[in-house]
Amino acid sequence: MTFSHTIKSFDELTNHELYNMLRLRSDVFVVEQNCPYLDLDNKDQKSYHLLYYADNELAGCTRLVPAGISYNEISIGRVVIAKTHRGLGLGVKLMEASIMGCEEKLGKAPIRISAQYHLSKFYQSLGFIEQGEVYDEDGIPHIQMLRN
Repeated sequence: MTFSHTIKSFDELTNHELYNMLRLRSDVFVVEQNCPYLDLDNKDQKSYHLLYYADNELAGCTRLVPAGISYNEISIGRVVIAKTHRGLGLGVKLMEASIMGCEEKLGKAPIRISAQYHLSKFYQSLGFIEQGEVYDEDGIPHIQMLRN
């Protein structure tokens, strides 16, 4: 299996890349997690998007958000791996590429995330530290985490 990724601003995404990214996010966050929420929150247009491919098929993606939009810090959001590509270690590769992408596109600075709480240990393995208390976001326990 060959892996590759690209990072593009919203305006650089092709129609097909945008469709595939939004389809993947909807498949996982809305359908699989049974969580109706408004994914289109007007932050995509101001963000960079990391598209991660396995054998030229979209396997995952993240949103790299400049400081001042979601948080005072840079943030990584909409972290998703396709169900068909889980268990291959892509989560680590996707996040490592996203952290490097933030540094490349947005500068080397702290990164804040809103993590699903059950993934806290995974994010801790990437240098993120829990901040504050667990909270409910769309019916799913979350916690803010920061990577300095």
